[in-house]
Amino acid sequence: MSTLEELPLTVEFAVSGMTCGACAARIQDQLNKIDGVDASVNYATETATVRTRFGVQTDALIHAVEEAGYGAALREADAPVGATEEEFAENLLALRNRLIICALLTAPVFFFSMFESMQFQNWQWWALVFSAPVVTWGAWPFHRAAVMNLRHRATTMDTLISIGVVAAVAWSLWALIWGDAASSYGSMGDMSGMLGMSHSSYHVYFEVAATVTVFILTGRYLEARAKRSAGNALRALLALGAHTAVVLENGVEREVDAKNLQVNDVIVVRPGEKIATDGVVIEGDSSIDMSMLTGESVPVDVVAGDAVTGATINLTGRLKVRVSRIGADTTFAQMAKLVREAQATKAPVQKLADKVSSIFVPVVLLISLVTLIAWFVVDGDATKAFTAAVAVLIIACPCALGLATPTALMVGSGRGAQLGIVIKGVDVLQSTRRIDTVVFDKTGTVTTGVMQLRNVVCAEGIERRDALRMIGALELASEHPIARAIAIAAQKESGTLPDVQEFVSLAGMGARGVVEGVSVMVGHERLLQKELILIPGPLRTALADARAQGNTAVVAAWGGSARAVCVVADQPKSTSKEAIATLRAMGLAPVLLTGDNQATAMAIALQVGIDADDYHVRGGVLPDEKVAVIRELQDRGYAVAMVGDGVNDAAALAQADVGIAMGTGTDVAMQASDLTIVSGDLRLVADAIALSRATLRTIGANVFWAFAYNAAAIPLAASGRLNPMWAGLAMACSSVFVVMNSLRLRRVKLRHR
Repeated sequence: MSTLEELPLTVEFAVSGMTCGACAARIQDQLNKIDGVDASVNYATETATVRTRFGVQTDALIHAVEEAGYGAALREADAPVGATEEEFAENLLALRNRLIICALLTAPVFFFSMFESMQFQNWQWWALVFSAPVVTWGAWPFHRAAVMNLRHRATTMDTLISIGVVAAVAWSLWALIWGDAASSYGSMGDMSGMLGMSHSSYHVYFEVAATVTVFILTGRYLEARAKRSAGNALRALLALGAHTAVVLENGVEREVDAKNLQVNDVIVVRPGEKIATDGVVIEGDSSIDMSMLTGESVPVDVVAGDAVTGATINLTGRLKVRVSRIGADTTFAQMAKLVREAQATKAPVQKLADKVSSIFVPVVLLISLVTLIAWFVVDGDATKAFTAAVAVLIIACPCALGLATPTALMVGSGRGAQLGIVIKGVDVLQSTRRIDTVVFDKTGTVTTGVMQLRNVVCAEGIERRDALRMIGALELASEHPIARAIAIAAQKESGTLPDVQEFVSLAGMGARGVVEGVSVMVGHERLLQKELILIPGPLRTALADARAQGNTAVVAAWGGSARAVCVVADQPKSTSKEAIATLRAMGLAPVLLTGDNQATAMAIALQVGIDADDYHVRGGVLPDEKVAVIRELQDRGYAVAMVGDGVNDAAALAQADVGIAMGTGTDVAMQASDLTIVSGDLRLVADAIALSRATLRTIGANVFWAFAYNAAAIPLAASGRLNPMWAGLAMACSSVFVVMNSLRLRRVKLRHR
């Protein structure tokens, strides 16, 4: 895309040069200064998601990022998160090498300074020699970032680190060149200096500058590895897509890049190959491994006319597939996009952390200056004052705040993506915590959405197999859902069905035709009444019982007599009862909402474990009435989650506190929802709620401990009780703690697994 092009409503940039959460806050502020722009910058994923109206140009946004001192480039829809594997490996190797060299050079400086037995005449000069590369080349990333931000009149955590290291070195050089440090050795006597208790005028701080640099480099190295781990689930998801496809043109097959496919292309998929993109089978039959999409290990059989999804695996037969969707429109791309968008959004608690990070550094610099002046005035010991001031600078670096939410959200949403749960936005987490009522749509959500034959009641003297053979032959010629359900069951029980002649579909009544020379009709009893065919008592009772239970029943006749009643119903999913029981165990109240009649709704509610009363079961509800029911529950003080899959559920999904869409449903429903259950397995609703709550708890814990750490450590450092070296170690450990705490979400226990 040209930088002169106007942006769509939402666009994503890869941002380079960020070193901490304050960097992300600065870039975000710069972007949001542009009229019509709402930007969210994520330090953990190194991305900026910009929502803007048409008319704002790409180069204006890139220029704003560059003005802040960083780099930016547009990301493609299917681009990997963060750096590529090669870039990441190269950067991590460079960071590791920098760390190892600095650690080797710092070790003798540390021992010279800390242990009297290892000190000798002029050891301070050797400490300078060993530490010089560490505090210059080793700490160069911090110095460079500090200078870059200073040029833009900004401060970040790197500013604190750089000033602390430079101050320690500057003091030591003064003491060594113009003071009397070089003429003394053996001054430490014990380990008291490690606790900040040694304040002799000739002490040097080369070990502080070098050791702090090593500790912070160690933290950055571990942080880089942990951040990569946090995004691995999404990268693994993206890696599941097919890279090539075999296109059939004029009878000739040729391999092309999957990105170059066009709608209506015909692709050939052999056994063992991934299906490159969404399409419809036009020739062949096979079994498809849908586990990537559904989590189910049982293959799904497909034949001509069936839709198939990109990134799933063809197991057995050779298929010809006509491409229906490509690129960002595919199911696979949409799933990845939702995960990426979830990782780029921010909870209110993270927005607070970002605001704190942006003002924290100037405040810390002021506290450090006040500490220096106060100690010098009160105690008169310049060394003691300097030590406390440097410790404040180093201990205060709030890197953990910048990582608190992004890492937890990345791991949580990544874990969800692995299991077929897509968290659409982090604000959902706040709402999920309050949920106490779960409203379910019936068809396609609690039930399969596909009619199935439940029973066949035959007149006296008629065998079930014979009845199904005659009825199934007629219904096989019909496209009606009830007819298809009967025909499928008949084929399973009776095998190959005879052909039908003179088939006629009677709108609203049924169908008729000739099977093996016999006139057969199947449909509503009105059809038989029209033909003056009487329905015997047992069959009338079967019709009444079926309808009382909320099922659909049709009657069949041939040879001038009513012969059988077929009972058809939409069956509950095999997992629905378990899912409802799990939600009840979590303290959530289930409610069934459907446009179907009340009798049918009650029957389904009884089967899945929902209380069959007029409050918990609402039948005959139109789409706008579904919204009214949700609003009624909310007005009563309930926090409501709505679970649905159809276009008619979209408004209710949007009205609910949390909308949960079945991935097997419509795109409209998924767009209106906050969470998506990719497989349609209702048990994952409980898992999604549990995972959301666990992610929110982790974010809260991360932010709390990051704040608590700084709140406790700054006064400790200012009081002179914390050596700058140990301050650096503690600061680095705080960031690692936040990341490791977030990674615990990868092991969160889900309800049904």
